[in-house]
Amino acid sequence: MRRFLVRRLAYLVFTYWAFITILFIIFRVTPGDPTTLYIPEGMSAAERQATLERYGLTEPLHVQYITYMSQLLSGDLGMSYRYNAPVAEILWVKFWNTIFLMAGAMGLAYTFGIMFGAYIGWLRGTVKERVGMIIALIARSSPEFWIGIVLLSVFVFQLGWFPWGGIRAIGSDAATSFWARYLNWEFVYHLVLPVLTGAIYYMAQPILLMRSSMISVLNTDYIEIKKAEGLSRYRILYKHAARNSILPMVTVVALVAGLSIGGSLVIETVFSWPGMGREMVESVHHNDYPMAMGAFFLMGSVVILMNFLADIAYVYLDPRVRYD
Repeated sequence: MRRFLVRRLAYLVFTYWAFITILFIIFRVTPGDPTTLYIPEGMSAAERQATLERYGLTEPLHVQYITYMSQLLSGDLGMSYRYNAPVAEILWVKFWNTIFLMAGAMGLAYTFGIMFGAYIGWLRGTVKERVGMIIALIARSSPEFWIGIVLLSVFVFQLGWFPWGGIRAIGSDAATSFWARYLNWEFVYHLVLPVLTGAIYYMAQPILLMRSSMISVLNTDYIEIKKAEGLSRYRILYKHAARNSILPMVTVVALVAGLSIGGSLVIETVFSWPGMGREMVESVHHNDYPMAMGAFFLMGSVVILMNFLADIAYVYLDPRVRYD
């Protein structure tokens, strides 16, 4: 186990280095001057040169790479061209807005999806299973924007139960501290519909995957032994069968959780949610490369770390796994 952890940590470091290097190269080889949109037309050549030097764009490529790596190690993501402010300060708030949104959506989707998928897997061949499969396939084939629009039409414009969008009511004062910003009922109130939209969209995969895994596990001998012992159906279902069927979900959760951070753009657009997905697209559109690189770096970091945690979790979830 210790040797595996050491190797996996070394692989994690190498993956980070490769990811950061590719990210740097992609944005540096992009044609055009990224500061064109932010330098006034009447600026003199000397002032323009001074601006480029301030952003470090006149240095050789290898010097820019070393500077960028050293800045990352110190937690500095650079200066935004568009906001003329540190990228880390801007993305910090937007990153956590997206994290709370997608963590709630993924948590709800996979909690319900795993339980419901295990249940319809147990009921294979029945009418309830067919109804459950229809529900899962409808959720899987429904676009995020369509789900969001339906929820807005029903719960906002018709019933008036929830706000139409945003992170807080118009005119309310923005909280300055982290805990005050997120641990309040106003934030939760605005979070309900975006989270529900993401949960409906993402729940199909765990339902279908858990059902297939349950069908394989239910055909094993030890399940028949547990039935012969006289255990209740729900005890066999959730304590024995579901526990051994959940292993494929670990890898899927790791991948989907990371990718959902970048895929939150649609939900954030429908509900005017000030998250990282919208900021990432707008930064690319406005050639704000430091901001875009910072957003891609955070999104990639989530994917890499989630896969690392998934590998470690396998050791504890399945005693049969041995890393020799």
